[in-house]
Amino acid sequence: MMNTWHTLMQSRIFRFLLSAGAGFFVDVSSFYVCFNYIFTKRQYPIIGINVGNHTLSLTVSFSLGVIVNFLITRYIVFSESKLSPRTQFLRFASIAVVGLFASMLIMDLFVKPLNVYAPLARILTALSLFFASYFIHKVFTFGLSSKKK
Repeated sequence: MMNTWHTLMQSRIFRFLLSAGAGFFVDVSSFYVCFNYIFTKRQYPIIGINVGNHTLSLTVSFSLGVIVNFLITRYIVFSESKLSPRTQFLRFASIAVVGLFASMLIMDLFVKPLNVYAPLARILTALSLFFASYFIHKVFTFGLSSKKK
């Protein structure tokens, strides 16, 4: 069992999966709490615009997940990166913002026309963006060649 674990931990993709999984767990669990216990009204007026409770919950949960994901990714997955932590975080955050808007669009498709329960839609949305995230962060955020394993 320990040899299998050690072998798996040698794989950068497996470590990224663990990192993304931890961020995903924080994201989805905090989304559930926000959606069901904090933002309990269907709509909230923010700067004169009505914002749905699933959108507010997504914004909070996504932010928490990004912080956890960045820290684990930086120190465990792409620790050999020579870029400064500030540069890494700014790049990571900029990709996260793009991911947030992509998540909002995908979530709206699941929640509104398809009538999928918002916490389930959040899980489906996150899974749909996972694979692109690995390659974008490897090359852009942490400045590593796409040819290394």
